[in-house]
Amino acid sequence: MPATHDIETVETETERVERWRTAELMRVGFPGDDAVALAVRTDVDLHEAIQLIKRGCPTDLAVRILG
Repeated sequence: MPATHDIETVETETERVERWRTAELMRVGFPGDDAVALAVRTDVDLHEAIQLIKRGCPTDLAVRILG
């Protein structure tokens, strides 16, 4: 019987935070690619990004403002 190798994937704290930030940005309406791009940037304030959308700013404009 062939040996099986269990590969354990370890997620770092940074990866967990980025995944959570991406999910939050997508929840308010950012498209996936934009959400991922913004989530990994430590200079982008998540709360500011969310508030822009909640105040009616289109996502493409919000990306430009935050970028």
